[in-house]
Amino acid sequence: MQSFKIRTEDFKETEILGNYVQTARDKGIVSALMSNTPTIVEGSRGTGKSFLLRVAKALLLQTFPSDRVLPVYVAFAKSSLIQTTDKNQFFHWMLARLSAELIRALRKQGLLVSNPDGLSIIGAGAVDLKSDTSNVEQLAKRYEESYKSPGESIDPNALPSIEDFKTAVEDLCESLSLDRIVVMFDEAAHIFRPEQQRRFFTLFRDLRSPYISCNAAVYPGVTMYGTTFETSHDATILEINRNPFDVNYLSEMREIVAKQADANFMKSVDENRSNFEALAFAVSGNPRLLLKTISLAPKLKSGEIRAVFRDFYRSEIWSEHTGLGDKYPGHRELVDFGRRFVEENVIPETRSKNEEWLRESKSIATNFFWIHRDAPEQVKESLRLLAYTGIVTKTDSGIVATRSELGDRYFINLGCLVAPSANPIEEINQIARRISIKRFTEYGRDHSAFKDALSAVSSNEEPDMSSILSRQLSRSVDVLELSKFQRESLCRLGFETIGKALAADETSYQAADYIGPVRSRQMRNAVIASVLEYLSG
Repeated sequence: MQSFKIRTEDFKETEILGNYVQTARDKGIVSALMSNTPTIVEGSRGTGKSFLLRVAKALLLQTFPSDRVLPVYVAFAKSSLIQTTDKNQFFHWMLARLSAELIRALRKQGLLVSNPDGLSIIGAGAVDLKSDTSNVEQLAKRYEESYKSPGESIDPNALPSIEDFKTAVEDLCESLSLDRIVVMFDEAAHIFRPEQQRRFFTLFRDLRSPYISCNAAVYPGVTMYGTTFETSHDATILEINRNPFDVNYLSEMREIVAKQADANFMKSVDENRSNFEALAFAVSGNPRLLLKTISLAPKLKSGEIRAVFRDFYRSEIWSEHTGLGDKYPGHRELVDFGRRFVEENVIPETRSKNEEWLRESKSIATNFFWIHRDAPEQVKESLRLLAYTGIVTKTDSGIVATRSELGDRYFINLGCLVAPSANPIEEINQIARRISIKRFTEYGRDHSAFKDALSAVSSNEEPDMSSILSRQLSRSVDVLELSKFQRESLCRLGFETIGKALAADETSYQAADYIGPVRSRQMRNAVIASVLEYLSG
C-alpha cells in the first residue's frame, strides 16, 4: 500500500528539495524568505508554510560557501508545554531556543573549530566545542519539559538581552566571515494565546539588524500582531494560495503526489484521471489534504473516492473544526456558530445556485460568498477560525456587491461544497471548470443567518493553559493525525493517551512488532509532530 509523508517534519533535510514542486507563487515566496527583507508567510494548516521555510533554508545552504548567508530554522511548536513560575517564560524560552538553534547551525556548518567572538554570550556561558549540548540548549529543554512538573522554577539570568544577542551575532558574523543570519521561525506561537503572539512579534521586530533577517510562518485570521508590530512596516506578508482554478493547478497537484508515489500508483492516477482530479479539486490547493485523502483511496476507484467525500468532507474535517471548541471552551460558541452558518446556509445556498445554473445550461458556477464589511464581529471571527482549519478561505476585501455595498469575499473548500452530492466526482469536476469569481452569495449587514452569532462571545482572556494542557494530555491518541498502524502500535505499547505517547522514548517504541531502530525514530518523530500540532490548536 502506497504511503505518503504528509508533514514537513517527516522529511529529512536531504529530501526537501527533491520533493519541492515549484509553482510561480511558491518561487516568489522562497525568494523573499532568502532575501534580507523580513517576511511572514500566511496560510492554513497543510498549505506548505513549513515546507517553504525548509526549501529556503536548503537553498541558502547550497549557496553558503559563496554567499556566507547562514539559515537558522527555529520551530516554536513546543510553546504549549511551558509551565514554569517564570513570568516571562515564553520570551526567555524563545530566546533560549533561538540561541540553541543558532549554535547548532554553526556547528553543523563546521564553523565552531574555535570559540569565535560572541559565542559565549549566545550560549549562556562558555560553549564546550567538544560537547553536542550547550548551556542555552539545556535551558531551552528545561522549559520544554516543565509540563512534567508544572510550576518548576527556572533561572533565566544567563540569557543575554536582545541588544546583547544582536551585538553577539554581529561579532560572530565578523569573526566567521558571515554576511548575515537568516532566521526561519516556524509555528510562531500558540494560536489561542494572543499574549504569546504579541511577544513573539515584538521579538521579531526587535531582532532586526544588518546581520539578522527574520521570517515566520503564521495562520490566517487567528494571528495577533500586537500594537508595537506594524505589518506594513515591520515585514512583508505573503499568502500561500494555490488557486484550484489556475490552468496549471491539476498538473502541480499531480506532481506533488508523483514526488512520493511509486510507478504503480501513478499508473492508477493516470488510469483514473477524473477520480484523481476530483480529489485534487476537493482540497482547494492544500497539499497535506491531498496526500492525506489520496492515501484513503489507494486504488483511486470511484467507490473509494465517494467514501472520501462521505467520511472526510462530510464528517472528519468538520469534527476537527468542532474540536477547537472542545479544546478551548472560550471559543466554543464562535466555533459552533461558524459551522452552523456554513453547513446550514452557505453550502445549501451555493449548491442551489449551481444546480439552477446547470438546469439553465449556463456555463458558470460558484463556491464564493460575500460578507458585508459591517457584519457582526462575531461572524468575522467565526470565519477566521474556519480559515484556520481550511474550510473557508478569505480571498480579498473591499469587494463591491449589490447596491454598491462593500465587503469581504471568501470561498468554500470544494470538497465540503460537493460532499452532500450523490455523485460528488462528477459534480466537482463539472463545477470546478465553470467557477466564476464574479458570482457569489451575498450576506448583508443584518442577514437573518447572523442572528445566532450576536450572542456568541469569544474570550479574549489568556486561557488557563495548565488545566487545558492537563486535559489534552489525558486524551486518547485517536485524536492525533497518525496512520492506523501508528495509532494501533501506540495502544499495543500502552501509550494510549497523548501524555504517554509524548513521554515515551525512542527505544520503547521498538517493543512493538515490525518496529526497529530506524522505524522507531520515524514513528516517534511523527507522533511528536502530531502531538505538538494538536496541542497548538
